[in-house]
Amino acid sequence: MIHVEPSNKRVRPLAKVSSLVNLMSPSKNGAVRRFGQTIQSLRSDTKSPGTTLKGNSRSSGPTPTKRRNSTLWSETLDIHQKSTFSTKEIKRQEAIYELFRGEQDLIEDLQLARKAYHDPMLKLSIMTEEELAHIFGDLDAYIPLHEDLLIKLTEETGSDGTVAQIGQIVIDWLPGLNAYRNYCSNQLAAKALLDQKKQDRRVQDFLQRCLESPFSRKLDLWSFLDIPRSRLVKYPLLLREILRHTPPDHPDVTSLEKAITIIQEILSDINVRKGESECQYYIDKLEYLDEKQRDPLIDNCKTLLCHGELRTKSGSRLHVFLFSELLVLTRPVTRNDRSCFQVCRRPIPVKDLALEDLQDGEIRMGGSFRGAFTNGEKAKNVFRVSSTDASHCQSHTLHVSDVYHKQQWLNCLRTAIAQQQGASPDVQEGEAVPAKRRSAARVCDVNTDENCPPASGPKLRRQTLSKSRLDQKLHESQKRKETKV
Repeated sequence: MIHVEPSNKRVRPLAKVSSLVNLMSPSKNGAVRRFGQTIQSLRSDTKSPGTTLKGNSRSSGPTPTKRRNSTLWSETLDIHQKSTFSTKEIKRQEAIYELFRGEQDLIEDLQLARKAYHDPMLKLSIMTEEELAHIFGDLDAYIPLHEDLLIKLTEETGSDGTVAQIGQIVIDWLPGLNAYRNYCSNQLAAKALLDQKKQDRRVQDFLQRCLESPFSRKLDLWSFLDIPRSRLVKYPLLLREILRHTPPDHPDVTSLEKAITIIQEILSDINVRKGESECQYYIDKLEYLDEKQRDPLIDNCKTLLCHGELRTKSGSRLHVFLFSELLVLTRPVTRNDRSCFQVCRRPIPVKDLALEDLQDGEIRMGGSFRGAFTNGEKAKNVFRVSSTDASHCQSHTLHVSDVYHKQQWLNCLRTAIAQQQGASPDVQEGEAVPAKRRSAARVCDVNTDENCPPASGPKLRRQTLSKSRLDQKLHESQKRKETKV
Protein backbone atom coordinates (compact mmCIF):
# COMPACT_ATOMS: atom_id res chain seq x y z
CA MET A 1 0.00 0.00 0.00
CA ILE A 2 1.42 3.39 -0.94
CA HIS A 3 1.77 5.76 1.97
CA VAL A 4 0.21 9.07 0.92
CA GLU A 5 0.16 10.67 4.35
CA PRO A 6 2.52 13.66 4.03
CA SER A 7 5.85 13.92 5.71
CA ASN A 8 8.35 16.71 6.24
CA LYS A 9 11.23 14.28 6.38
CA ARG A 10 14.29 15.56 4.60
CA VAL A 11 15.42 13.51 1.64
CA ARG A 12 18.86 13.17 0.14
CA PRO A 13 19.38 15.14 -3.04
CA LEU A 14 19.33 13.26 -6.31
CA ALA A 15 21.69 13.44 -9.21
CA LYS A 16 19.70 15.53 -11.65
CA VAL A 17 17.94 18.80 -11.39
CA SER A 18 15.64 18.64 -14.30
CA SER A 19 13.06 16.47 -12.56
CA LEU A 20 10.02 17.55 -10.60
CA VAL A 21 11.41 15.55 -7.75
CA ASN A 22 14.41 17.77 -7.80
CA LEU A 23 15.03 21.13 -5.03
CA MET A 24 16.14 24.41 -5.59
CA SER A 25 18.26 26.27 -3.17
CA PRO A 26 22.03 25.72 -3.50
CA SER A 27 23.45 23.11 -1.16
CA LYS A 28 26.60 23.50 0.86
CA ASN A 29 28.00 20.02 0.35
CA GLY A 30 28.64 19.85 -3.36
CA ALA A 31 25.43 17.95 -3.99
CA VAL A 32 23.34 18.23 -7.07
CA ARG A 33 20.30 20.45 -6.60
CA ARG A 34 16.96 18.85 -5.72
CA PHE A 35 13.44 19.90 -4.89
CA GLY A 36 12.13 19.18 -1.42
CA GLN A 37 9.16 16.89 -0.97
CA THR A 38 6.52 17.68 1.62
CA ILE A 39 2.77 17.56 1.32
CA GLN A 40 0.57 18.36 4.28
CA SER A 41 -2.89 19.81 4.85
CA LEU A 42 -5.41 21.14 7.34
CA ARG A 43 -8.68 19.66 8.54
CA SER A 44 -11.84 21.63 7.75
CA ASP A 45 -12.49 22.37 11.44
CA THR A 46 -9.25 24.34 11.82
CA LYS A 47 -9.57 27.67 13.62
CA SER A 48 -8.97 30.86 11.74
CA PRO A 49 -5.35 32.01 12.01
CA GLY A 50 -6.56 35.54 12.61
CA THR A 51 -7.46 34.67 16.21
CA THR A 52 -3.92 33.47 16.75
CA LEU A 53 -2.38 36.70 15.56
CA LYS A 54 -4.62 39.17 17.40
CA GLY A 55 -3.33 38.80 20.94
CA ASN A 56 0.19 39.65 22.03
CA SER A 57 0.17 37.23 24.93
CA ARG A 58 0.90 33.56 24.37
CA SER A 59 -0.69 30.60 26.06
CA SER A 60 1.07 29.05 29.02
CA GLY A 61 1.50 25.72 27.28
CA PRO A 62 1.92 24.56 23.67
CA THR A 63 -1.27 24.03 21.69
CA PRO A 64 -1.65 20.46 20.38
CA THR A 65 -0.83 20.13 16.69
CA LYS A 66 -3.69 19.30 14.39
CA ARG A 67 -3.58 15.73 13.10
CA ARG A 68 -5.13 14.41 9.93
CA ASN A 69 -7.64 11.60 9.99
CA SER A 70 -6.02 8.42 8.68
CA THR A 71 -9.05 6.11 8.59
CA LEU A 72 -8.79 3.26 6.08
CA TRP A 73 -11.60 2.31 3.72
CA SER A 74 -12.05 -1.07 5.38
CA GLU A 75 -12.46 0.63 8.75
CA THR A 76 -15.61 2.34 7.48
CA LEU A 77 -17.31 -1.06 7.01
CA ASP A 78 -18.99 -3.21 9.60
CA ILE A 79 -17.99 -6.84 10.06
CA HIS A 80 -20.80 -8.16 7.86
CA GLN A 81 -19.99 -5.82 4.96
CA LYS A 82 -16.30 -6.59 5.15
CA SER A 83 -16.91 -10.32 4.89
CA THR A 84 -18.65 -9.89 1.52
CA PHE A 85 -15.47 -8.65 -0.22
CA SER A 86 -12.40 -10.63 -1.23
CA THR A 87 -8.98 -9.64 0.06
CA LYS A 88 -8.04 -8.50 -3.46
CA GLU A 89 -11.10 -6.25 -3.75
CA ILE A 90 -10.50 -4.73 -0.30
CA LYS A 91 -6.96 -3.79 -1.30
CA ARG A 92 -8.22 -2.30 -4.58
CA GLN A 93 -10.81 -0.18 -2.79
CA GLU A 94 -8.23 0.89 -0.22
CA ALA A 95 -6.02 2.18 -3.06
CA ILE A 96 -8.94 4.06 -4.64
CA TYR A 97 -9.91 5.51 -1.26
CA GLU A 98 -6.32 6.64 -0.76
CA LEU A 99 -6.55 8.63 -4.00
CA PHE A 100 -9.87 10.10 -2.85
CA ARG A 101 -8.60 11.11 0.59
CA GLY A 102 -5.45 12.60 -0.90
CA GLU A 103 -7.57 14.91 -3.04
CA GLN A 104 -9.53 16.01 0.02
CA ASP A 105 -6.32 16.79 1.90
CA LEU A 106 -4.88 18.65 -1.07
CA ILE A 107 -7.94 20.89 -1.38
CA GLU A 108 -7.83 21.72 2.33
CA ASP A 109 -4.15 22.62 2.12
CA LEU A 110 -4.64 24.86 -0.91
CA GLN A 111 -7.46 26.64 0.92
CA LEU A 112 -5.24 26.99 3.98
CA ALA A 113 -2.41 28.54 1.97
CA ARG A 114 -4.80 31.20 0.76
CA LYS A 115 -6.70 31.91 4.00
CA ALA A 116 -3.94 31.57 6.60
CA TYR A 117 -0.98 33.01 4.68
CA HIS A 118 -1.81 34.90 1.48
CA ASP A 119 -4.85 36.91 2.58
CA PRO A 120 -3.51 38.00 6.03
CA MET A 121 -0.15 39.09 4.58
CA LEU A 122 -1.95 41.13 1.92
CA LYS A 123 -4.35 42.69 4.43
CA LEU A 124 -1.55 43.57 6.86
CA SER A 125 0.62 44.90 4.00
CA ILE A 126 3.41 42.50 4.95
CA MET A 127 3.96 41.83 1.23
CA THR A 128 2.68 43.55 -1.87
CA GLU A 129 0.03 41.99 -4.07
CA GLU A 130 2.61 41.52 -6.83
CA GLU A 131 5.04 39.72 -4.52
CA LEU A 132 2.31 37.43 -3.21
CA ALA A 133 1.15 36.63 -6.74
CA HIS A 134 4.71 35.69 -7.66
CA ILE A 135 5.11 33.42 -4.62
CA PHE A 136 1.66 31.82 -4.44
CA GLY A 137 0.81 31.63 -8.12
CA ASP A 138 -2.81 30.98 -9.09
CA LEU A 139 -3.66 28.55 -6.29
CA ASP A 140 -7.37 29.35 -6.45
CA ALA A 141 -7.57 27.97 -9.99
CA TYR A 142 -6.41 24.53 -8.86
CA ILE A 143 -9.02 24.01 -6.14
CA PRO A 144 -11.99 23.52 -8.57
CA LEU A 145 -9.82 21.12 -10.60
CA HIS A 146 -9.41 18.73 -7.67
CA GLU A 147 -12.96 19.27 -6.44
CA ASP A 148 -14.12 18.06 -9.85
CA LEU A 149 -12.30 14.73 -9.38
CA LEU A 150 -13.85 14.32 -5.92
CA ILE A 151 -17.34 14.89 -7.31
CA LYS A 152 -16.84 12.32 -10.08
CA LEU A 153 -15.49 9.72 -7.64
CA THR A 154 -18.38 10.36 -5.27
CA GLU A 155 -20.92 9.91 -8.06
CA GLU A 156 -19.27 6.62 -9.05
CA THR A 157 -19.35 5.26 -5.50
CA GLY A 158 -22.00 2.58 -5.01
CA SER A 159 -24.29 2.00 -2.06
CA ASP A 160 -21.81 -0.53 -0.66
CA GLY A 161 -19.04 2.11 -0.64
CA THR A 162 -17.09 0.69 -3.59
CA VAL A 163 -16.00 2.32 -6.86
CA ALA A 164 -16.56 -0.13 -9.71
CA GLN A 165 -14.42 1.60 -12.37
CA ILE A 166 -12.11 4.56 -11.98
CA GLY A 167 -9.89 4.41 -15.09
CA GLN A 168 -12.06 6.40 -17.50
CA ILE A 169 -12.82 8.99 -14.82
CA VAL A 170 -9.12 9.64 -14.38
CA ILE A 171 -8.45 9.67 -18.15
CA ASP A 172 -11.05 12.40 -18.66
CA TRP A 173 -9.72 14.41 -15.70
CA LEU A 174 -5.94 14.23 -16.19
CA PRO A 175 -5.58 16.84 -19.01
CA GLY A 176 -6.54 19.51 -16.48
CA LEU A 177 -3.21 18.96 -14.71
CA ASN A 178 -1.50 20.84 -17.56
CA ALA A 179 -2.55 23.95 -15.63
CA TYR A 180 0.36 23.23 -13.29
CA ARG A 181 3.03 23.80 -15.95
CA ASN A 182 3.49 27.50 -15.20
CA TYR A 183 3.25 26.97 -11.43
CA CYS A 184 6.01 24.35 -11.38
CA SER A 185 8.19 26.32 -13.80
CA ASN A 186 8.01 29.34 -11.49
CA GLN A 187 8.86 27.46 -8.28
CA LEU A 188 12.58 28.25 -8.24
CA ALA A 189 12.04 31.99 -8.62
CA ALA A 190 9.16 31.87 -6.11
CA LYS A 191 11.34 30.13 -3.52
CA ALA A 192 14.14 32.65 -4.06
CA LEU A 193 11.76 35.58 -3.56
CA LEU A 194 10.28 34.00 -0.42
CA ASP A 195 13.77 33.47 1.04
CA GLN A 196 14.61 37.08 0.27
CA LYS A 197 11.43 38.35 1.92
CA LYS A 198 12.19 36.30 5.03
CA GLN A 199 14.95 38.80 5.78
CA ASP A 200 12.17 41.29 6.59
CA ARG A 201 11.42 41.16 10.32
CA ARG A 202 7.65 41.51 9.78
CA VAL A 203 7.59 38.58 7.37
CA GLN A 204 9.83 36.57 9.65
CA ASP A 205 7.63 37.21 12.69
CA PHE A 206 4.39 36.43 10.82
CA LEU A 207 5.70 33.12 9.45
CA GLN A 208 7.09 32.14 12.85
CA ARG A 209 3.72 32.75 14.52
CA CYS A 210 2.02 30.63 11.86
CA LEU A 211 4.57 27.88 12.36
CA GLU A 212 3.81 27.81 16.09
CA SER A 213 0.05 27.66 15.46
CA PRO A 214 -1.72 24.26 15.46
CA PHE A 215 -3.06 24.65 11.90
CA SER A 216 0.47 24.53 10.45
CA ARG A 217 1.24 21.08 11.86
CA LYS A 218 4.79 22.44 12.32
CA LEU A 219 5.22 22.93 8.57
CA ASP A 220 6.57 26.14 7.10
CA LEU A 221 4.94 28.11 4.30
CA TRP A 222 7.02 26.53 1.55
CA SER A 223 5.79 23.07 2.57
CA PHE A 224 2.29 24.20 1.67
CA LEU A 225 3.36 25.94 -1.54
CA ASP A 226 5.17 22.79 -2.63
CA ILE A 227 1.99 20.71 -2.32
CA PRO A 228 0.98 20.82 -6.02
CA ARG A 229 4.36 19.50 -7.19
CA SER A 230 4.40 16.87 -4.45
CA ARG A 231 0.94 15.69 -5.42
CA LEU A 232 1.71 15.52 -9.13
CA VAL A 233 4.55 13.03 -8.71
CA LYS A 234 2.32 10.77 -6.61
CA TYR A 235 -0.37 10.19 -9.25
CA PRO A 236 1.56 7.53 -11.23
CA LEU A 237 2.28 5.65 -8.01
CA LEU A 238 -1.34 5.79 -6.87
CA LEU A 239 -2.64 4.60 -10.23
CA ARG A 240 -0.12 1.77 -10.36
CA GLU A 241 -1.19 0.69 -6.89
CA ILE A 242 -4.83 0.56 -7.99
CA LEU A 243 -3.83 -1.39 -11.11
CA ARG A 244 -1.75 -3.81 -9.04
CA HIS A 245 -4.82 -4.84 -7.04
CA THR A 246 -7.14 -4.97 -10.07
CA PRO A 247 -7.82 -8.49 -11.45
CA PRO A 248 -6.38 -9.07 -14.98
CA ASP A 249 -9.84 -9.68 -16.43
CA HIS A 250 -11.34 -6.53 -14.85
CA PRO A 251 -12.69 -4.01 -17.41
CA ASP A 252 -10.76 -1.22 -15.60
CA VAL A 253 -7.32 -2.62 -16.48
CA THR A 254 -7.03 -1.11 -19.97
CA SER A 255 -8.25 2.31 -18.80
CA LEU A 256 -5.84 2.36 -15.86
CA GLU A 257 -2.90 1.50 -18.11
CA LYS A 258 -3.88 4.32 -20.47
CA ALA A 259 -4.26 6.74 -17.54
CA ILE A 260 -0.75 5.89 -16.33
CA THR A 261 0.65 6.61 -19.80
CA ILE A 262 -1.16 9.95 -19.94
CA ILE A 263 0.05 11.16 -16.53
CA GLN A 264 3.63 10.17 -17.39
CA GLU A 265 3.46 12.24 -20.58
CA ILE A 266 2.06 15.21 -18.66
CA LEU A 267 4.79 14.97 -16.03
CA SER A 268 7.45 14.63 -18.71
CA ASP A 269 6.27 17.84 -20.38
CA ILE A 270 6.17 19.67 -17.03
CA ASN A 271 9.68 18.41 -16.25
CA VAL A 272 11.02 19.76 -19.54
CA ARG A 273 9.46 23.17 -19.03
CA LYS A 274 10.56 23.28 -15.42
CA GLY A 275 14.11 22.29 -16.37
CA GLU A 276 14.32 25.02 -19.01
CA SER A 277 13.00 27.59 -16.55
CA GLU A 278 15.50 26.58 -13.89
CA CYS A 279 18.35 26.61 -16.39
CA GLN A 280 17.50 30.14 -17.52
CA TYR A 281 17.14 31.27 -13.90
CA TYR A 282 20.77 30.42 -13.14
CA ILE A 283 22.06 31.65 -16.49
CA ASP A 284 20.58 35.06 -15.65
CA LYS A 285 22.47 34.99 -12.34
CA LEU A 286 25.88 34.51 -13.94
CA GLU A 287 28.09 37.61 -13.73
CA TYR A 288 31.11 38.08 -15.98
CA LEU A 289 34.14 40.18 -15.02
CA ASP A 290 35.19 40.18 -18.65
CA GLU A 291 32.81 39.83 -21.57
CA LYS A 292 35.33 37.43 -23.13
CA GLN A 293 34.34 34.95 -20.44
CA ARG A 294 30.85 34.73 -21.90
CA ASP A 295 30.75 31.74 -24.22
CA PRO A 296 28.08 32.05 -26.97
CA LEU A 297 27.12 28.43 -26.22
CA ILE A 298 25.44 29.64 -23.03
CA ASP A 299 22.54 30.85 -25.20
CA ASN A 300 21.99 27.27 -26.42
CA CYS A 301 21.82 25.76 -22.93
CA LYS A 302 18.32 24.53 -22.11
CA THR A 303 19.17 22.07 -19.35
CA LEU A 304 21.06 22.39 -16.08
CA LEU A 305 22.28 18.86 -15.39
CA CYS A 306 23.66 19.54 -11.91
CA HIS A 307 25.31 22.20 -9.80
CA GLY A 308 26.72 22.59 -6.31
CA GLU A 309 29.60 23.68 -4.11
CA LEU A 310 32.98 22.07 -4.73
CA ARG A 311 36.52 22.86 -3.58
CA THR A 312 39.70 23.23 -5.56
CA LYS A 313 42.88 21.42 -4.59
CA SER A 314 44.03 24.60 -2.86
CA GLY A 315 40.85 24.66 -0.75
CA SER A 316 39.03 27.50 -2.54
CA ARG A 317 35.25 27.19 -2.67
CA LEU A 318 33.55 27.22 -6.03
CA HIS A 319 29.97 26.86 -7.18
CA VAL A 320 30.12 24.71 -10.31
CA PHE A 321 27.36 24.50 -12.92
CA LEU A 322 27.15 21.69 -15.46
CA PHE A 323 24.88 22.85 -18.26
CA SER A 324 24.10 20.71 -21.27
CA GLU A 325 26.68 22.62 -23.34
CA LEU A 326 29.12 24.12 -20.80
CA LEU A 327 30.89 23.55 -17.50
CA VAL A 328 31.00 26.86 -15.59
CA LEU A 329 33.10 27.55 -12.47
CA THR A 330 31.86 30.44 -10.33
CA ARG A 331 32.01 32.05 -6.90
CA PRO A 332 28.79 33.09 -5.11
CA VAL A 333 28.71 36.87 -4.59
CA THR A 334 26.20 39.55 -3.63
CA ARG A 335 25.67 42.64 -5.76
CA ASN A 336 23.25 45.33 -4.55
CA ASP A 337 21.43 42.86 -2.29
CA ARG A 338 21.14 40.46 -5.22
CA SER A 339 22.80 37.07 -5.04
CA CYS A 340 24.61 36.03 -8.18
CA PHE A 341 27.50 33.85 -9.36
CA GLN A 342 30.72 35.45 -10.55
CA VAL A 343 32.33 33.45 -13.34
CA CYS A 344 35.98 33.01 -12.40
CA ARG A 345 37.26 31.21 -15.52
CA ARG A 346 36.17 30.95 -19.10
CA PRO A 347 33.52 28.19 -19.31
CA ILE A 348 34.65 24.87 -20.77
CA PRO A 349 32.49 23.48 -23.60
CA VAL A 350 31.37 19.94 -22.80
CA LYS A 351 32.47 18.87 -26.27
CA ASP A 352 36.06 19.75 -25.23
CA LEU A 353 35.79 18.33 -21.72
CA ALA A 354 37.98 15.57 -20.32
CA LEU A 355 37.17 13.84 -17.03
CA GLU A 356 39.46 11.85 -14.76
CA ASP A 357 38.38 9.99 -11.63
CA LEU A 358 41.26 10.34 -9.14
CA GLN A 359 41.90 7.71 -6.50
CA ASP A 360 41.72 8.58 -2.80
CA GLY A 361 45.11 9.72 -1.52
CA GLU A 362 46.44 10.54 -5.00
CA ILE A 363 46.09 14.26 -4.32
CA ARG A 364 47.19 16.23 -1.26
CA MET A 365 45.18 19.31 -0.33
CA GLY A 366 47.24 22.47 -0.36
CA GLY A 367 49.05 21.92 -3.62
CA SER A 368 51.20 18.81 -3.29
CA PHE A 369 50.86 15.99 -5.80
CA ARG A 370 51.24 12.27 -4.98
CA GLY A 371 52.84 13.04 -1.64
CA ALA A 372 55.68 15.09 -3.10
CA PHE A 373 55.67 17.15 0.09
CA THR A 374 55.07 15.96 3.62
CA ASN A 375 52.59 18.72 4.49
CA GLY A 376 48.98 18.72 3.36
CA GLU A 377 46.19 16.26 3.92
CA LYS A 378 45.58 13.47 1.45
CA ALA A 379 42.29 14.17 -0.29
CA LYS A 380 39.42 11.79 -0.84
CA ASN A 381 36.54 12.08 -3.27
CA VAL A 382 38.46 14.02 -5.91
CA PHE A 383 38.14 14.20 -9.69
CA ARG A 384 39.75 16.32 -12.40
CA VAL A 385 38.15 18.12 -15.32
CA SER A 386 40.18 19.71 -18.09
CA SER A 387 39.85 21.18 -21.55
CA THR A 388 41.52 19.67 -24.58
CA ASP A 389 41.10 22.87 -26.55
CA ALA A 390 44.41 24.66 -27.16
CA SER A 391 42.93 28.09 -26.43
CA HIS A 392 41.58 26.96 -23.05
CA CYS A 393 44.16 24.53 -21.70
CA GLN A 394 42.45 24.48 -18.31
CA SER A 395 42.70 21.78 -15.67
CA HIS A 396 40.80 21.80 -12.37
CA THR A 397 41.08 19.28 -9.57
CA LEU A 398 37.81 19.39 -7.64
CA HIS A 399 37.06 17.97 -4.20
CA VAL A 400 33.57 16.72 -3.22
CA SER A 401 32.26 16.31 0.33
CA ASP A 402 31.63 12.56 0.17
CA VAL A 403 31.70 9.55 -2.14
CA TYR A 404 27.93 9.73 -2.75
CA HIS A 405 28.06 13.23 -4.23
CA LYS A 406 31.26 12.45 -6.09
CA GLN A 407 29.49 9.62 -7.89
CA GLN A 408 26.63 11.98 -8.71
CA TRP A 409 29.02 14.42 -10.33
CA LEU A 410 30.85 11.69 -12.23
CA ASN A 411 27.58 10.26 -13.54
CA CYS A 412 26.33 13.65 -14.69
CA LEU A 413 29.65 14.59 -16.31
CA ARG A 414 29.96 11.26 -18.13
CA THR A 415 26.39 11.51 -19.38
CA ALA A 416 26.93 15.07 -20.64
CA ILE A 417 30.19 14.11 -22.35
CA ALA A 418 28.56 11.08 -23.98
CA GLN A 419 25.70 13.22 -25.31
CA GLN A 420 28.00 15.90 -26.73
CA GLN A 421 30.83 13.69 -27.95
CA GLY A 422 28.99 10.51 -28.87
CA ALA A 423 31.07 8.43 -26.44
CA SER A 424 29.80 5.82 -24.03
CA PRO A 425 29.17 7.05 -20.45
CA ASP A 426 30.24 3.64 -19.12
CA VAL A 427 33.87 4.43 -18.42
CA GLN A 428 36.05 2.39 -16.11
CA GLU A 429 36.91 3.94 -12.77
CA GLY A 430 40.03 6.09 -12.92
CA GLU A 431 39.99 6.29 -16.72
CA ALA A 432 40.07 9.73 -18.31
CA VAL A 433 37.16 10.65 -20.56
CA PRO A 434 38.70 12.81 -23.30
CA ALA A 435 36.76 15.03 -25.63
CA LYS A 436 39.26 14.45 -28.41
CA ARG A 437 42.51 12.58 -28.86
CA ARG A 438 45.19 14.22 -26.76
CA SER A 439 47.39 14.48 -29.84
CA ALA A 440 44.86 16.83 -31.40
CA ALA A 441 45.26 19.38 -28.62
CA ARG A 442 48.12 21.27 -27.14
CA VAL A 443 50.16 19.16 -24.71
CA CYS A 444 49.33 20.47 -21.23
CA ASP A 445 51.02 19.46 -18.01
CA VAL A 446 48.29 18.69 -15.42
CA ASN A 447 50.30 20.37 -12.70
CA THR A 448 51.49 23.55 -14.35
CA ASP A 449 48.14 24.15 -16.06
CA GLU A 450 46.02 23.30 -13.00
CA ASN A 451 43.67 26.26 -12.40
CA CYS A 452 45.99 28.68 -14.19
CA PRO A 453 45.40 31.24 -16.93
CA PRO A 454 45.92 29.99 -20.48
CA ALA A 455 49.58 30.16 -21.43
CA SER A 456 50.78 31.54 -24.72
CA GLY A 457 53.16 29.65 -26.95
CA PRO A 458 53.33 27.45 -30.01
CA LYS A 459 51.54 24.14 -30.27
CA LEU A 460 53.75 21.16 -29.61
CA ARG A 461 54.07 18.24 -31.94
CA ARG A 462 53.03 14.81 -30.86
CA GLN A 463 56.08 13.06 -29.53
CA THR A 464 57.03 9.82 -27.83
CA LEU A 465 59.14 10.20 -24.70
CA SER A 466 61.33 7.59 -23.11
CA LYS A 467 60.71 6.46 -19.54
CA SER A 468 63.68 8.46 -18.24
CA ARG A 469 62.48 11.59 -20.04
CA LEU A 470 59.00 11.13 -18.56
CA ASP A 471 60.45 10.76 -15.07
CA GLN A 472 62.49 13.95 -15.57
CA LYS A 473 59.43 15.93 -16.71
CA LEU A 474 57.42 14.70 -13.74
CA HIS A 475 60.20 15.68 -11.35
CA GLU A 476 60.35 19.16 -12.86
CA SER A 477 56.58 19.62 -12.75
CA GLN A 478 56.44 18.74 -9.03
CA LYS A 479 58.63 21.76 -8.27
CA ARG A 480 56.26 24.21 -9.91
CA LYS A 481 53.70 26.02 -7.85
CA GLU A 482 50.11 25.83 -9.01
CA THR A 483 48.11 29.00 -9.35
CA LYS A 484 44.77 29.19 -7.51
CA VAL A 485 41.46 29.66 -9.40
